Formats: sequence, C-alpha cells, structure tokens
Amino acid sequence: MRGAIPIESNQLPSSVWTRVESTEIHARVLRCPERQCPVIMLVHGLGLSSRYMVPLAQHLSPFFDVYAPDLPGFGKSGKPSDALDIAQLAAGLLAWMDQLGLTRVIALGNSFGCQVIAEMAILPPHRLEQSILVGPTIDAHARTTLRQGGRLLSDIPWEPLSLLPLNIRDYLACRPARLWQTYRFALEDAIEEKLPHMSMPTLVVRGGRDPIVSQRWAEEVAALLPAGTLAVVPGAGHAVNYNSPAELARLVTAFANR
Repeated sequence: MRGAIPIESNQLPSSVWTRVESTEIHARVLRCPERQCPVIMLVHGLGLSSRYMVPLAQHLSPFFDVYAPDLPGFGKSGKPSDALDIAQLAAGLLAWMDQLGLTRVIALGNSFGCQVIAEMAILPPHRLEQSILVGPTIDAHARTTLRQGGRLLSDIPWEPLSLLPLNIRDYLACRPARLWQTYRFALEDAIEEKLPHMSMPTLVVRGGRDPIVSQRWAEEVAALLPAGTLAVVPGAGHAVNYNSPAELARLVTAFANR
C-alpha cells in the first residue's frame, strides 16, 4: 500500500449480491487500482445502510479493496422475518465473508457497527487483522433510551444536512419494528465485556463534537482493548465516516501502515 494521504476516488461503488443461507446480502464494493491491496470492510450503524459509508469508501479505495455490506434486514439486503441480534448479525457477516472468499479483513464500524465488529472479533475463526471503532456504542454510563435519544438529537447540528434525509430513507426501509428491536439488542449489549478479548490492533476514533460518545467513554474503550489506540477528529460529529471522510481515511491508512 503506497502513500500516507488518501486521495478521493471518483469511482462509484458496484453493487454485489451474495446469498447467505436464505438471505441476499447487498454490498457496495470499490476496488483498489493496484493488485493485492488489503481488504477493508465497512459496517454501518443502527438502522442505516452502506450508503453513508460511500464518502469514506471513495477516500480509501486508492489503497484498499473496500467492501461495505448492508447488514441483513437493512438497506438493500434481504429482510429476515425477525430482527437479528448482534451475535446473529456478526455470524451472518462471517458467513458472507466465507461466500466471497474474504479470509482476513480490516474491519471498520461506525456506532452500532462497532458492536457487530466486537462480536465478530471474539467469534471463531478469528478473521480480523485490525479493527477501527468509530464512535463505538453504547456508552456504559448512558445505557438508557432517554439518554441515548437525547444524545442522538444533540448530534444533528454536527452532521451535514445531507445526512438527515439519507438516514430517514434508511430508517423507513428497515421498518420501525425492526429498528426498535435492533435498538433494544444494542442497548442490552455490554460491549465493554468484549473489548478485553479483542486481541488485534484496534484504533478507536471519536469525533471531537460527538455527543453520543463522550471523551470519557472513548478513553475507556481504548483502555479496555489489549492493543487499543485513541484518535480524535476535531470538530466532527458522530458519523465521522460521513462528516469527515478524508480525515478518517488518513487515520485509517496510517494505522493500517504501522
């Protein structure tokens, strides 16, 4: 992998559909122009899809083969009759990787996507070379619906206006019942119990203005990881992959090149 500062690609992602058991998994894929680039997987947040990962994917694609799946039940992926819990979503992604022949990847998640990655990291076989947790949820000091809802609303001013209609479209596509049940699974998930078992090098990224992930919580997450490092993107809200893709891509590229 060459270069320390990623340059945004004008390439648009291709849609790749993969059947995993009875569910079609949709992913947006951007391939590096060079041969044998590392593979990075981008995992979206609660109720969303890989669409808001596209700006980051375009900044990473000069140096990585980028795969951004829609989790089962979300985006363009198939909709199982019942909402899947975090363990089921993680197992589904591992099976999806098997189908595509992705034996080892760098995994990057935003928000709820970090919870899925933490679950993947502790499930055998161990397939993650490195992980990047961008705005990891849920803060153990604010694990209530009231506090999470308030923090989510407080994040709106720190995100680009274009993110709101994108989010609303994805929320409607996954249906309110699935969104609510998945949120309940997220709220019940104690990510802090899994972090000490994530043995791979892990970068924790917090947006400097993120009201959902406090500086205190971000520092605790990094400290709980056996090989954790914390970076802060000044002025950024929760969705750093969307509001500050170039800055995040620089951090990711430098981290992967260590």
